[in-house]
Amino acid sequence: MKQNSITIIVPVIPDKVQELIDELAIVKRKSKDGISKELDSLSIIHFARWVVIDHGKSWINDVKKRDPKLLFVVDFDGDKNIMLEKVCENSSTILDLIYVFCEDYPSLNQVTTASRVAYLKQHIIKDTAVYIGAPGRSVVQIQNEKKLRNSIRDFLDSRSWQGVPAQTVHEAIQRYLESSDGFDFLEEGKVMPRINYPVLILTGLVVLCLLPIILPFLVIWLLILHFFYEKKDVNFTKNRSQLDNKFLDDLEQYEDWLDQNQFTQLVDMKVGKVRLISIKAMFLLSNFLIKFVFNQGKLMGIPTIHFAKWVMFEKNSRVLFFSNFDGSWQQYLGDFIDNSGWGLTGIFSNTKVFPKTNFLITGGAYKEEYFLAWSRNSELVTNFWYSAYPDLSIKNVNNNSRIRVHVMKQLSERKAAKFLKLI
Repeated sequence: MKQNSITIIVPVIPDKVQELIDELAIVKRKSKDGISKELDSLSIIHFARWVVIDHGKSWINDVKKRDPKLLFVVDFDGDKNIMLEKVCENSSTILDLIYVFCEDYPSLNQVTTASRVAYLKQHIIKDTAVYIGAPGRSVVQIQNEKKLRNSIRDFLDSRSWQGVPAQTVHEAIQRYLESSDGFDFLEEGKVMPRINYPVLILTGLVVLCLLPIILPFLVIWLLILHFFYEKKDVNFTKNRSQLDNKFLDDLEQYEDWLDQNQFTQLVDMKVGKVRLISIKAMFLLSNFLIKFVFNQGKLMGIPTIHFAKWVMFEKNSRVLFFSNFDGSWQQYLGDFIDNSGWGLTGIFSNTKVFPKTNFLITGGAYKEEYFLAWSRNSELVTNFWYSAYPDLSIKNVNNNSRIRVHVMKQLSERKAAKFLKLI
């Protein structure tokens, strides 16, 4: 099933901001006691979050008057309209408790599922680039494959297999699954996503043919960017010790509750068409690579991201970044620096007060001390966050899919031994 993502930005009644934040804190606290079961019961939502922005806690000294807004971000399976209808019906109480503090929300004595859906649809903004760590895997499939792996593990732990050939063990697993209830989904064939080499080869040939035209233009563009823009930029030069400790405490209290974590970031674009064209080009490249190359659980070599996306809004003057990932914040950003610092720099060097860059893709994220401090400084408190499978890493999700793909196949001794290492 195809996965999708949606971003909804709703204006908040200015004098109701603190009440909204307090209500989201209650929803968040109750989520530990089961309120998230309303989202669990839908079985189509992977991750979701609510974030209040432009309410005074800004990372920059923004002189522009901003009206407070509420972000609702959902990563889900299937059709957008069906998802919104299910959320607005099954989670109507939560929605009403939250959106009553937002402008033009239907009055509570007249609100219906249809009016909730219409209200949210009215405030959808287009995503700019979306990465999915396990493409094609629905929530139901991920949960079924988790059950499959755990059941096989329990079966193998029930007796000793010392000295038994791997092929024989694999056949025993097949008999066990055939005699057990709850594994009918194995009858539906699945394959793992693959890198689209024909498209890559074709694209490479086209680029190679156009290189005499593209290369001079690219060199001139980078020279203009460097000497007329980067040299004049205001750069971020703070380290962690110079940041607001109270704000850091607010951020960190929302982290490391689970093996998974979330990250929400808001930055403003540098002015001018040169910067806008540069970041749009980087997003175009990102979308191409995400679709045809980074579809096997790793984004530029980073194996910890479930869903991530960028959103440009307010006439392309601002950029939001959302991520759902495994492990700690420090490890996550460190992986980005080590594996795709050039990509981060190429995108975020077009936003205000970024660490000093040169020629679009050097410097920036590679100035680790400043980059980590900049990331914290531009991060937002995520007021509510939901995960459908908080105990699974993206490695677990993809590993479980590989088990499902191969478990009922006829395997040689060598392949059976390789299969057993997945369990």
